[in-house]
Amino acid sequence: MRYLIVSLGSIGRRHLRNLRVLRPGAHIAVLRQHTTVENDAVPEGADQQFTTLEQALAYQPDAAIIAGPSTTHLDIAMPLAQAGVHLLIEKPLADRPEGLDTLVAHCKKHALVLMTGYNLRFSPSLRETRRLIESGAIGHVLGVRSEVGQYLPDWRPDGDYRQTVSAQRALGGGALLELSHEFDYLYWLFGHPARVTARGGHYSRLEIDVEDMVEITLEYRLPARLINIHLDLVQRAPVRRCRFIGDAGTLLWDGLTDRIECYKAETGKWETFDQFVCPDRNQMYLDELEHFFRCIEHGDIPLIDGAQGQDVLAIAHAAQTSLKQTISVEMSGHEQQ
Repeated sequence: MRYLIVSLGSIGRRHLRNLRVLRPGAHIAVLRQHTTVENDAVPEGADQQFTTLEQALAYQPDAAIIAGPSTTHLDIAMPLAQAGVHLLIEKPLADRPEGLDTLVAHCKKHALVLMTGYNLRFSPSLRETRRLIESGAIGHVLGVRSEVGQYLPDWRPDGDYRQTVSAQRALGGGALLELSHEFDYLYWLFGHPARVTARGGHYSRLEIDVEDMVEITLEYRLPARLINIHLDLVQRAPVRRCRFIGDAGTLLWDGLTDRIECYKAETGKWETFDQFVCPDRNQMYLDELEHFFRCIEHGDIPLIDGAQGQDVLAIAHAAQTSLKQTISVEMSGHEQQ
């Protein structure tokens, strides 16, 4: 098979390395539309490099991984899909809902794999957390407190944080889109909320033009449930964790240590699960790619297909609307779980 990787930021380079490990004999090309004379050498691990979408289409790839800024996703994905290319699009699926219906419908009609790159769904500890919730380990979940944060300059200390996608509105940056993993795994667990409310903005001294701290409330009906999400780009001690409050207990998930703790009211005791620790964080990305290959080669159903990626973006977009207009947004037209 012939593979194409679009953009070589940090996640694009990770996918290139992993693709070469998993498919050592494959032909791999990269599309870098902003390549300059100084960095125009073919990157290690790749066989070819293109600077225009037209060149990439002429290459006739079988599958593509789109890893550039979310503002470019749709403009690149649609021509590739029309050429019959299977797609793995890094999160979020796009920076806006407009146009996604056409992409999702086209891929469905032509039996093309369209997968969204939310790698946390391949975290063993998060998958176990989901299993525990679905098994009724803490009863009916009434409330959730989710938190993720890290100081933006520490994300990629070798570069200038001001030049990253995360720091620039024009490239789809900001806490709401860059940290949308939280929207995805909570959607994976509980489906669409009935109402979304967000408050936040730019609070730090970081030289960015995007929101760096946001508090989001997701309200559910049938059954009733309240979810609070904290996202930030300013926290000096990195954190990713979630507390699930059930009517029969409490469940704690730490996404950085992979530690799970479960309190059951019937015993009055805490139980710790530490057998799901992932010593190599890259394994999630390898598992994600292997899943993408199985979807293409064996017809497996994508764990995060285009329609789900579209649903997650709808939640993030509702939060953006709430933040801008200081209103609560009703998620009409979406089914509840």
